[in-house]
Amino acid sequence: MPTGAIAQPRLVSPSLAKSMFSSPGLSLALQTSMEGQGEVTRLAENFESGGGRRSREDEHESRSGSDNMDGASGDDQDAADNPPRKKRYHRHTPQQIQELESLFKECPHPDEKQRLELSKRLCLETRQVKFWFQNRRTQMKTQLERHENSILRQENDKLRAENMSIRDAMRNPICTNCGGPAIIGDISLEEQHLRIENARLKDELDRVCALAGKFLGRPISSLASSMAPAMPSSSLELGVGSNGFGGLSTVATTLPLGPDFGGGISSTLPVAPPTSTTGVTGLERSLERSMFLELALAAMDELVKMAQNDEPLWVRSLEGGREILNLEEYMRTFTPCIGMKPNGFVTESTRETGMVIINSLALVETLMDSNRWAEMFPCMIARTSTTDVISSGMGGTRNGALQLMHAELQVLSPLVPVREVNFLRFCKQHAEGVWAVVDVSIDTIRDTSVAPTFVNCRRLPSGCVVQDMPNGYSKVTWVEHAEYDESAVHQLYRPLLSSGMGFGAQRWVATLQRQCECLAILMSSTVPTRDHTAAITAGGRRSMLKLAQRMTDNFCAGVCASTVHKWNKLCAGNVDEDVRVMTRKSVDDPGEPPGIVLSAATSVWLPVSPQRLFDFLRDERLRSEWDILSNGGPMQEMAHIAKGQDHGNCVSLLRASAMNANQSSMLILQETCIDAAGSLVVYAPVDIPAMHVVMNGGDSAYVALLPSGFAIVPDGPGSRGPNSGAHTNSGGPNRVSGSLLTVAFQILVNSLPTAKLTVESVETVNNLISCTVQKIKAALHCES
Repeated sequence: MPTGAIAQPRLVSPSLAKSMFSSPGLSLALQTSMEGQGEVTRLAENFESGGGRRSREDEHESRSGSDNMDGASGDDQDAADNPPRKKRYHRHTPQQIQELESLFKECPHPDEKQRLELSKRLCLETRQVKFWFQNRRTQMKTQLERHENSILRQENDKLRAENMSIRDAMRNPICTNCGGPAIIGDISLEEQHLRIENARLKDELDRVCALAGKFLGRPISSLASSMAPAMPSSSLELGVGSNGFGGLSTVATTLPLGPDFGGGISSTLPVAPPTSTTGVTGLERSLERSMFLELALAAMDELVKMAQNDEPLWVRSLEGGREILNLEEYMRTFTPCIGMKPNGFVTESTRETGMVIINSLALVETLMDSNRWAEMFPCMIARTSTTDVISSGMGGTRNGALQLMHAELQVLSPLVPVREVNFLRFCKQHAEGVWAVVDVSIDTIRDTSVAPTFVNCRRLPSGCVVQDMPNGYSKVTWVEHAEYDESAVHQLYRPLLSSGMGFGAQRWVATLQRQCECLAILMSSTVPTRDHTAAITAGGRRSMLKLAQRMTDNFCAGVCASTVHKWNKLCAGNVDEDVRVMTRKSVDDPGEPPGIVLSAATSVWLPVSPQRLFDFLRDERLRSEWDILSNGGPMQEMAHIAKGQDHGNCVSLLRASAMNANQSSMLILQETCIDAAGSLVVYAPVDIPAMHVVMNGGDSAYVALLPSGFAIVPDGPGSRGPNSGAHTNSGGPNRVSGSLLTVAFQILVNSLPTAKLTVESVETVNNLISCTVQKIKAALHCES
């Protein structure tokens, strides 16, 4: 093949390439009996993913040219249009066929631009290229149908043979002791156990069939399911069309979703088959998945009702006016879908509704993608992953998507442990422009056969209902319902968490609104008037924002000790009781200086409103009152990138003035953000030459930084704030509202990763954090 012969036709977008490899069904079919044909498998996946995009016109043209499979061009179409003329056949050269096959493996559905370029390269007409691809797809479809039918026939013959052997054994029973014919009525203990087990399995089969019938919308006979071979309901289920999984799955591995999903959708939803093919393990896997499906439907039903119903299920709290759950009414209305609340656990449940500048489809895609979900809620999600995809949805949408996920949720304080949850996430479209996404923990299902592992949190049905609005916004109703072990939470943060302000619906909605507003501003072609970035290019703005996001993520990971970095907690006698000190080694990370990194964090209560505290800490003119990096003087803001309508949502580049001629000036990158749930101020000293590269649009991944900063949240109702001395009309004292301030530093204490940590380094960091807190209290006139 000539060098670079098909380089250009392979250019496809990342999203198209991703969709090509998203179909698991055909991959399974070819894997079971076509070992060693990985290239065919990949080709089948590409063919599968693009099948749904064919237009009605393409289908007609494909059928008209399907007689010419291996190299015939589209000239026979001309012959069809002119019956009196004799059909002309044109055989492509081996080189043409080789290049056409190479592109077909990468992209079975080339667009018009790719076909045009390929036709020029191969000296063919565009219609010839178009019809060749149509014929090749038809050939592939026929081969796959033949292969699937062969697999079904083999399975059918195997079941028939097993059935006949069982019937023969039943006609001529043999005594296990003497080997002679068994006497009717003489039942051994082993046979009694087998009959009991058989009855249990029959009940389990009936339950699975009832569940499948619920999904299908029609009853399914367990006898028919067990004795008769599974036959496809239509020719489409054997084909390789938009789903094409009917011939590969049985009741246990397909989830047809009928009219209940709205929108007239009634096609078959593919469910990824069990990974194990052994008898018992495969059965257990199928039963587990059936339980997951049943749990997901029950959780979705509960979420929708909790999002729609008002009083008496939801009542307004006396302080703050937030909606909280009436637990007595909840117990009367719903049956616990994951069991009763563990001993020692407490309940938090909240609901919040807000308008968000994002459409429902985009939000659903974000929630179902673990990486995009973490990016949308950066300060709330320390780490997340998708552990298993049970269903990717149907019809090319997320309707019916069901997957297992793991997440580490956090409140930015060392006094609140990270919540690790394993849960199901289920997405369903209820009407045009109305979607719902629900989460529910699965620990009680997973740990039935072994001793259950301890979990500090369970998510009851929680999630959101999203409805499109005419102005491009979406109305989001968020429900957060969890049970957690309160004994692991410090007394200072218990009022915050019990009110739902720590992990509750208000924080999810507030963060979503702030992040979507930021994305809308960054995607806009106009630069906000508050920006003063004269020396920064458009690419420089993107690089600075990316660097600031990495800085904030590293700050959060250092505060909460999540598994993003491998931290080692230190127990030093010279460290204050409420200060958590951790250490880790930084090696081969271009975004951090190499060596021993020490992180220290603490949380304190201050009798100051969160807004006042946030304004004080982010003001560069007042920075010298608490920051030792300011050199005792005011700082100058060199650049300002707005990230929201609120002036507090921005990324800034600050410069500290030099105190003398021998001291060089310093640049500090700072990100601040604020919403209804709390605020954040994160900063890090940066290298001046490196920042010049970033401001000109260079790669920010090689800028080494160690972040420090502050996290501010309201203290919550019923906190330990002192009384002001004034009294209410009822005679009780007024409580002074305050803030919970978390202070955290990450410092490089030694540039050698193999060095030993010294006591002096720990004392220095402890003194730094204590001194900073005292300076803040003195500047705000707070009592120590």
